[in-house]
Amino acid sequence: MNRHRHIFAVSLLWLVSWMFLAVSPLFAQTAVQPGPLGDPRTMKFDPVTFTIPEVERVVLDNGIIVYLLPDPELPLITVSALIRTGAVYEPANRVGLASLTGTVMRTGGTARMTGDQIDDELEFLAANVSIGIGGESGTASLDVLKKDLPRGLAIFADMLRAPAFEPAKFEQAKRQTLEAIRRRPDSPAGIAAREFRKLVYGADHPFGRESTTDTVSRITRDDLVAFHRQFFVPNSLMLGVTGDFEKAAMLDVLRKTFGDWKPQTAALPPIPPVTASTSSRSVNVLHRDITQTHLRVGHLSVKEDDPDYFALALLEDILGGNSFTSRLFRDVRSRQGLAYSVGSRLIPGNLGPGVVVLQALTKAPTTHQTLSSMLDQMERLRKEPVTDDELQLAKDAFLNSFVFSFADAGQIVGRLMSLEYHGLPKDFLQRFRDSVVKLTKMDLLRVAYKHLHPDRVIILAVGKDGDFEQPLSTFGRINVLTLKPGG
Repeated sequence: MNRHRHIFAVSLLWLVSWMFLAVSPLFAQTAVQPGPLGDPRTMKFDPVTFTIPEVERVVLDNGIIVYLLPDPELPLITVSALIRTGAVYEPANRVGLASLTGTVMRTGGTARMTGDQIDDELEFLAANVSIGIGGESGTASLDVLKKDLPRGLAIFADMLRAPAFEPAKFEQAKRQTLEAIRRRPDSPAGIAAREFRKLVYGADHPFGRESTTDTVSRITRDDLVAFHRQFFVPNSLMLGVTGDFEKAAMLDVLRKTFGDWKPQTAALPPIPPVTASTSSRSVNVLHRDITQTHLRVGHLSVKEDDPDYFALALLEDILGGNSFTSRLFRDVRSRQGLAYSVGSRLIPGNLGPGVVVLQALTKAPTTHQTLSSMLDQMERLRKEPVTDDELQLAKDAFLNSFVFSFADAGQIVGRLMSLEYHGLPKDFLQRFRDSVVKLTKMDLLRVAYKHLHPDRVIILAVGKDGDFEQPLSTFGRINVLTLKPGG
C-alpha cells in the first residue's frame, strides 16, 4: 500500500512540474504522452527541457560585481547584495558581533538620515530594505517600485556604505540579543542544534562556537564600526538586480550611486582547520525535564565541491531527506511508530567540511529503540545496494523539483551569485542534474561505504534520560553535558 502511495506522489509531482513549466515564460518543455484516463501511474512524459535566461555579469571599476536579469512583468525592482563577511571572522571574545552589526546597520541610520527617518521614507515609498550577517556571508536587499528606484537605491547604498550605528539603536539591539540568549534554554530543539554543532566542530572553532551573555556584553559600538569598516568594501560586494529595467540605464544608475566608493580589499582572518573528530562513537546526553527526546546523530562530511557530493546528496534523500519516501520515515515513523518526526540532512561545507545529520523527535521511553533503528538504516546503506524503486523515486523527485530552482529571475540571479561567492562553476547546478541522471545503485553503495560511518557518529540526546527504556551506554560511553549559565 505504501508503495502505491509513493508512486502516486511522484506522479503527482510530475504533473505539478508540467503545469508549472507550461505557463512559465522562462522555460520550454516537450509534450505529455497521454495514458488511460484516471490512472496517473500510466502517464508518460518526454524529458523535461528548459533554458535558463542569459544573465549579464558586469564588474564596476571599483570591483563591485553586478548580475543583471530584466523581468518586465511588474513595475518592481529588486536589488540584492552578497557581502564577503560572516560570523566565522568574529574575534573569539566577541561572538555575536557579526549578527549585531547587521541588525544595527538596518536600524541605526546613516550619515544622512536617522533610523526612524529611513523607516518613514521607506514606508512612504512602499519599499523594503533588509540587512543581515550570517555564519559565512552577509546579505542585504531592496524591494522598490520602478519609479522610486533612484531614491530607494540611494538609501540602500547609504546603509551599506555609511551606517551611523546610532547609540540608542545599538543598545536596544544588544539588549534584545542578550534577552534572546537568556531564553535559549526554553527551546529543546534549539539546544539540540547548537550542542550538536559544538560536538561536531568543537565548541571553540568558528563553525561551532556560539554567542553568550559574556561575549555579547563585551561588544561596543566601536566594535560594530570596525567590523563594518573591515568587511564592507567594494571588492567584497556582489549586487544582483532583477525587475523592470533597461540594462544600460541600470548600470548608469549603479555607477552613479556606487562609483565613488574607493576600491579596497577586505583582509579575511584565516579560519583554522577543523580538528574535531572521533575514531569511535561519541554518546552525549543533556538532561531536560521534558517528555520527548530530541535526537541528533551524525558526523563531519564533504564540501560542496567534492566529486562525491552529488551521489551523497541523492543517497541522503533515500535515507531521510525525502520525507514521505525515505527509509527513516517509512521505518521509524510509519512502520514502528516511534517518532513524531524523523529525517536526515546533508549540509555541504564551503569554507570547511560539511555535516551529515540524522534527527528525530521521539517519546522518552522509545529513545533507545529509535536511535538503534536510525543507526541500523545508516548501516544498511553501506552493506547492500538501494532498490531499483528507491533509486528511481529519488531521481524522479530530484529531477522534477530541479526546475523550481530557477522559478523566477530572483532565484536565478541569487543562485549565480552564491555559486561565484563559494568559488563554484557557473554550471554547477546543471552538472548536479546531469550527474544525478547517471548515478547507479553501485555508485550509491560506494559512496555510502566511503562517507557514512555509523560506528563513528556523534550521538546527542536532549531529554529526560531517566525515562529512557534502556541506557544509551549500549552505544558507547556516555558523556553528560550541562548547559552553561549565560549561554
